[in-house]
Amino acid sequence: MSIIDEAVAANRNYATKHDPTLAKPPAPKIAVVTCMDPRLSDLSAILGLPQADIDVIRTGGPAVTQDVLAELIVSTRVLGSREIMLLNHTGCGFTTFTDDELNAKITASTGEASPAPMRFYAFKDADQNTREQLERVRSHPWIAKDVPVRGFVFDMETGLLTEIHLTSSEAAA
Repeated sequence: MSIIDEAVAANRNYATKHDPTLAKPPAPKIAVVTCMDPRLSDLSAILGLPQADIDVIRTGGPAVTQDVLAELIVSTRVLGSREIMLLNHTGCGFTTFTDDELNAKITASTGEASPAPMRFYAFKDADQNTREQLERVRSHPWIAKDVPVRGFVFDMETGLLTEIHLTSSEAAA
């Protein structure tokens, strides 16, 4: 049985205990942009917040792309999220390659080049990546200035969050 088949079978069991009140429209309090890394899947426990309060936006890196910005705008302007949290982590797989390296590796292994080089948003330093993502969110004109935007790095070894701040020159820009 494939993993997908196992998941579909397990869903039948889940459905017997499913809470039908979840069919109500979402009303998150916070949008959290975090990595696709499965070790970060239990955000409710990591952050101590009810699952229904967290609008989770998952992306590799976690890169704040145009799509992520659009999701943040919907989360804050339509769904009602009042804060934005950017959550990087130590030991991210995106620190183990560069975009050029991964493009070359996949081209070599498949024998096929991508029509255009893929942008994977690889990075080397989680703190610096968090600062860049903070700046990207904060600089978008449709993210209201009164919406707090804060960035953190989750330490995979200790389970602790460390807040990352923009430097004074970044914050002034």
